[in-house]
Amino acid sequence: MSSKSTNTKLIKDEAIRLGFMYCGVSKAGFLEEEAPRLEQWLHNNMQGTMSYMERNFDKRLDPAKLVPGARSVVSLLLNYFPPETQRDSRAPKISKYALGKDYHYVIKDKLKELYQFINDNIGEVEGRVFVDSAPVLDKVWAKKSGLGWMGKHTNLINKSAGSFFFIAEVIIDLELEYDGPIPDYCGSCTKCIDACPTNAIVEPYMVDGSKCISYYTIELKENLPMELKGKLDEWAFGCDVCQDVCPWNRFSAVHNEPEFLASEELLGMTASDWEEMTVEVFDKTFKDSPLQRPGYKRMKQNVAFARKAVYKPQ
Repeated sequence: MSSKSTNTKLIKDEAIRLGFMYCGVSKAGFLEEEAPRLEQWLHNNMQGTMSYMERNFDKRLDPAKLVPGARSVVSLLLNYFPPETQRDSRAPKISKYALGKDYHYVIKDKLKELYQFINDNIGEVEGRVFVDSAPVLDKVWAKKSGLGWMGKHTNLINKSAGSFFFIAEVIIDLELEYDGPIPDYCGSCTKCIDACPTNAIVEPYMVDGSKCISYYTIELKENLPMELKGKLDEWAFGCDVCQDVCPWNRFSAVHNEPEFLASEELLGMTASDWEEMTVEVFDKTFKDSPLQRPGYKRMKQNVAFARKAVYKPQ
């Protein structure tokens, strides 16, 4: 095998050993096709108040502006499909990805290990690791590396594993053997579009981020608009509807990452537990959890809106 093939296999094998579900590689370069789509999306204000989406436009499209001399984008998928979800069907709903420890901590450690492995076993390379914390179009790179196709809900779908996974990258100045994209297998299906509670999927492959329940319950810094009360499909953090209805997620298998397991306290919380939750209980139950991002006060408001209750700021 050529050194490119050998090095690529070494990296992919180590990624699997570290617990990643899939690993693919694409050639680093300017995302020419994505540039007008991103520009139009921003022009239509579909980012809502997520002003960070407007910054670093060039960096989102060109990995060489993040890693000088970038040659390869190594894309990785890490499964988070849980073995168990909330037990009280009346409790405000939490997105599956947020049931365990914050994925940023878990994945960043794995990426650092992979990057160190590359330097130790292949040679010194320049690069950076990314997990949803920099201007990287992760779904686009994963698609280019053959890890799946972009569904009509704009989530990446893997033919063998569905879509309940995190995406991360290692961008390096090492030339590798590149994978290619795979076909789109959505066909005529519109289940995700039909099921979206807020009609955020405005057309196939186009999501108005400012209408998404995940935006309202996580990203929006202002108070939730009163007209949304009772219209968030009982979601208090994130939303899984478009993925839950996707036929490809019948192939989802339970993850094997201990740090993504939900605590007994969270799984057993009843609707009244959520409504009566104190800041002390919140901090204990959701230590190192994605729910720390909105914080206690915002989660209490989200819970009230999800439960159609009256929100009383403390």
